[in-house]
Amino acid sequence: MPTFSHKSVLLREVLEALRPAAGRLFLDGTLGAGGHSFAMLEANPEARLIGLDRDDAALEAAAERLKRFAGRFELHRANFVEVENFVAAESCDGVLLDLGVSSPQLDWAERGFSFQQSGPLDMRMDRRDLVTAADIVNTWPEEELANLFWELGEERASRRIASALSKRRAVRKFETTQDLAEFVSGVVGRHQKIHPATRVFQALRMEVNRELDAVEDGIQAAWRVLKVGGRLAVITFHSLEDRVVKDFARALERDYSVEGEVDRPEFRIPKEPEGCSISRKPITPSEEEIRENPRARSAKLRVVEKLISAQEAQA
Repeated sequence: MPTFSHKSVLLREVLEALRPAAGRLFLDGTLGAGGHSFAMLEANPEARLIGLDRDDAALEAAAERLKRFAGRFELHRANFVEVENFVAAESCDGVLLDLGVSSPQLDWAERGFSFQQSGPLDMRMDRRDLVTAADIVNTWPEEELANLFWELGEERASRRIASALSKRRAVRKFETTQDLAEFVSGVVGRHQKIHPATRVFQALRMEVNRELDAVEDGIQAAWRVLKVGGRLAVITFHSLEDRVVKDFARALERDYSVEGEVDRPEFRIPKEPEGCSISRKPITPSEEEIRENPRARSAKLRVVEKLISAQEAQA
């Protein structure tokens, strides 16, 4: 198996946002190969870090990469939605969630994430999970597949693809990434720069790993373990995920609550904002970074600072 190596996206921007310093505790909820964590621990010799990841290969690689910082970090195999099992409420000075798929996951054929080379139709980030992409493609009803490709993949030809898949699997099941990719290409043709199967693969990966659900639950959990004055930094690569993070930040910044079911000015009650975005627009990679790492092209970083405690927010 190749070495688990991944180029961290928006590294400088993350460091500037989270401001690692002596005595501070940070959480990297999507550890990957440990690139962001390494930079945070290196930036200040007294900062501490807790890292989570679902992928056993990623954890192994990160542990090796971070070993020079022994005693200052701890790693756990877990989804970031489980953060409260490892971190006390309002104990972290900074939390990072990088929601992108790592390069090794895309590049290793046996993980089944990519159609660039043939591999099993798997796509599980945590290989302890039971459901694979093959299970979805070969067993889901046609209408549910169409909705999946449309909602998570934003695939315009979702119904045509789902119909064709349903007919084909009745004759022969889909087992490999290359088989599925070539089949989708044959259904829709190649008219754009991106591969015709890109959106279908994206939708399958997000469903297999329940990624959108994890974003919604994970940022809520991350917010609960964040100290007042601490910052939550989230890197997204998908418009739906970015929308979840943006809406979460906007809700924290509202300076009123609404009494009753109808939002009318006379029903609004003054309320202290719980958080504040450090920039109105998402932070994106520089042209230089995109040249060096084309996979960074769609990355967006949003950073929210916690202004009041949970007790104050409920008061």
